[in-house]
Amino acid sequence: MHALKSFISSKLSHISKDNDKDKDEGESSSTAIATNAALANVQSTERVKTFLAEAKDEFQVKYDKPNQNTAKLEDFECIRTIGKGSFGRVMLVKHVSNGNFYAMKILEKQKVLNYRQIEHTLHEKRILQAISFPFIVNLDYHFKDNTYLYLVLEFIPGGTMFSHLRKVGRFSEQHARFYAAQIVLTLEYLHYLGIIYRGLKPEDLLIDADGYLKVTDFGFAKKITGQTWTLCGMPEYLAPEMILSKGYNKAADWWALGILVYEMSAGYPPFYADQPIQIYEKIVSGKIRFPSHFSSDLKDLLRNLLRLDAKKRYGNLENGVDDIQTHQWFSATDWNAIYQREVEAPFVPKIKEPGDTSNFNEYEEEPLCIATTDKLGKDFEEF
Repeated sequence: MHALKSFISSKLSHISKDNDKDKDEGESSSTAIATNAALANVQSTERVKTFLAEAKDEFQVKYDKPNQNTAKLEDFECIRTIGKGSFGRVMLVKHVSNGNFYAMKILEKQKVLNYRQIEHTLHEKRILQAISFPFIVNLDYHFKDNTYLYLVLEFIPGGTMFSHLRKVGRFSEQHARFYAAQIVLTLEYLHYLGIIYRGLKPEDLLIDADGYLKVTDFGFAKKITGQTWTLCGMPEYLAPEMILSKGYNKAADWWALGILVYEMSAGYPPFYADQPIQIYEKIVSGKIRFPSHFSSDLKDLLRNLLRLDAKKRYGNLENGVDDIQTHQWFSATDWNAIYQREVEAPFVPKIKEPGDTSNFNEYEEEPLCIATTDKLGKDFEEF
């Protein structure tokens, strides 16, 4: 890498000297601009590699020695429910001391046990408290009591991408590309840390006040070294190797990216049916139909992301994520500007004030009933 950088710098120097002698100033200027861009790209690549290496070291320290009980329920004022799931809910809360708003994910221990999600829940907390990335929701506090587990996350007021997508029908390719680029960078970060996400879907992508994404819900995330076999995730987003119980790796996330890009651009996923088994049959068949409005570049990218053979899938080849980032569909994407959040978002949600929940559905409120004894203490000892 350093040799390549020196080579380009040398070329740039020669071009600068030759410009005085070159009669065709337009051609010389274009060459210099192109070479400057190449040098900037090399330098950017080096910065990314340095960042990832440092991020991995920081993650490993926190992952190996996770902290516990960084707050308590009395520290927060519960305002209203903004989301519900199979074994818990998400509430908007306000910190009594600092006045900041947060999204508190409250999981009922007994339901987590009943749904056999103890391992997934412990993975979620352990991973979230150790990671930090611009497009991943921050875990600010976490604690537990006799009945519940609490994950206190930064509050993202713009609602879900799913809600916005359903309102507009489908996104333009430019709009979809803006979101897709953020997911590519996020998966690159997670995979470098050895984490497979396994939960990609529009419902778990939040839109912040600036119009950028925040990935949430790490319930299926897991740190792996090779392959894993658990069948988990949304049926429409499952990779064929997951369905066929072949054992799978991070390539399953790149398949899910292909499904997401398709759904953002079409308004519906490529494989859908009334029953999960019918969806699985369509997925393993490998037959994909593209809407007529899809560009040739988009179709080419999707064909390479949605390959049945994971060994031939983009993101899982020798060049890794570079095959995706350098694909023609992303040719106009400034990856560094996306990471720095310098690109103007195609959609910015309307936020009236801090703590505004108008972009979320309303739910029936239920009181928290905390038991006097903890019968499941040992099961969640690591939380």
